[in-house]
Amino acid sequence: MHLHWETLAEGVHRCRLPFLDVTVGVVRGDRRTLLIDCGTTLSEAARIADDVVELTGAAVTDLVMTHHHFDHILGSAGFGTAVLYSPAAVARALTTGIDAVRAHALQYGTDPERLDRAIAGVRAPDHVVTVANLDLGGRSVHLELPGPGHTDHDLVVVVPPIGADETPVVFCGDLVEESAEPAINAESDLSAWPLALDRLLELGGDDARYVPGHGAVVDAGFVRAQRDWLAARRES
Repeated sequence: MHLHWETLAEGVHRCRLPFLDVTVGVVRGDRRTLLIDCGTTLSEAARIADDVVELTGAAVTDLVMTHHHFDHILGSAGFGTAVLYSPAAVARALTTGIDAVRAHALQYGTDPERLDRAIAGVRAPDHVVTVANLDLGGRSVHLELPGPGHTDHDLVVVVPPIGADETPVVFCGDLVEESAEPAINAESDLSAWPLALDRLLELGGDDARYVPGHGAVVDAGFVRAQRDWLAARRES
């Protein structure tokens, strides 16, 4: 195993990539295996792909990308046969906006040669989504844009429980961060972000495990505290 994977529920796992502490999630069904976000480079993607096979006994068949930042999308080049799902902004980033994605990645110290190898293999998503339900076989997931926040198109993935001893698992993308303060930049909508987190809490509920885009798994109390922090920033 190349990476350290946490098991969050039956067939539901996540790891934290060494580069930028990006979260990658896996949901295994009877027929399909879903990856959530995918890192930056082909070498990261290869390690993830190997681990998923070892972890679940199956290769990645589907990939959801939560938003258009390079560290969540460029590894998609390493999953050429997977069905890709994303918001419309990710489709633009991987096609007409790829030069801006490359420039952003370089700002964060991505190796230029590895970056260009990944960019050479990217393609537009197969499905542009705002709300969708995916049946993986014995396990379903819900995709939704809960509202603007970190970007204007943050997609979350909700994994409902399948047994009495399970709780929901919510992959939050960068709407929630644990290892640093929320990343507020020119693309962020600070006025709407707390409302998006309210919707996130509605989707997951009090007992859910919330998986941030960067950092450790958190609970509903942490999400509420981050919502309140963002609301205070908005009002200051």
